[in-house]
Amino acid sequence: MTTAEISTRGSRRTTDNCVDIAGTPWPLYKIEAVILGLILFVVILAVTTSMQVAVLTAASVAVITWWVRRFHYSRL
Repeated sequence: MTTAEISTRGSRRTTDNCVDIAGTPWPLYKIEAVILGLILFVVILAVTTSMQVAVLTAASVAVITWWVRRFHYSRL
């Protein structure tokens, strides 16, 4: 066979907090973290004109947002 079927039985994840992007379900917390990181990167780069500061700050905020929102959605 050329295709594989993936069974979703027994999966703990719910699709309530997922967004379908190109046929792949993305948890909402991942999308929130990526968008926040991109927006913050552009704003900090415009304000400071320093690529290092913009990248490190945006990456830090994206990772923190990712973990905090993941914890929040797992508690629902």
